[in-house]
Amino acid sequence: MDHAQDVPAYGLWGLAILNIVIFVGFAFSFFKPQTTTDWRSFGAFSSFLVALFVEMYGFPLTIYLFSGWLQSRYPEVNWFSHDAGHLLEELFGWKANPHFGPFHILSFVFIGGGFMLISAGWKVLYEAQRRHRLAVSGVYAWIRHPQYAGFVLVMFGFLLQWPTLLTLAMFPVLTFMYLRLARIEERNALAEFGDAYRRYMLDVPGYIPRIGGPKRKQA
Repeated sequence: MDHAQDVPAYGLWGLAILNIVIFVGFAFSFFKPQTTTDWRSFGAFSSFLVALFVEMYGFPLTIYLFSGWLQSRYPEVNWFSHDAGHLLEELFGWKANPHFGPFHILSFVFIGGGFMLISAGWKVLYEAQRRHRLAVSGVYAWIRHPQYAGFVLVMFGFLLQWPTLLTLAMFPVLTFMYLRLARIEERNALAEFGDAYRRYMLDVPGYIPRIGGPKRKQA
């Protein structure tokens, strides 16, 4: 495979830092953390992005650790070229530019959808908090935790695009953390809104929309 071997693949720390700043700032503009819980969830997501871009542009730890096995199984691939970091395209034998591969394209669907979900959730939640009401309209009529679901979708999208050992290890840990934070928020909401939130929990699923649309009528 021709992967533009003359172009430096790694050690591009300036590019790594630039991407971290851009994507963390982008996520911040969508999520706008305010509470301690918000900052914890945002910080965990930011650490995932740091781990991702350090390997993507700085040092390819995953490729380095598996280089012997990869080279023996796929000797035609220059595993220290940048394009080879798109592991799923390489392992499934995608012959063309991996940036146009199926996993890379699908990753944009998850990443874009996740950021849209985070943004849509924040708008409804901010207005509800300002009025001291439950957030039950918009995307909150479909699922109870759109922002946490959005973070998981974005992380999964990046895993499709550029899987690494560290981000693969972080993904289930961060997903569990978001589930735990969601339960804490639900306990707080039950304490504040009582039966109104109990009815909301019965009507609206936590993370996956109900087939056929929301059960509740939007306010």
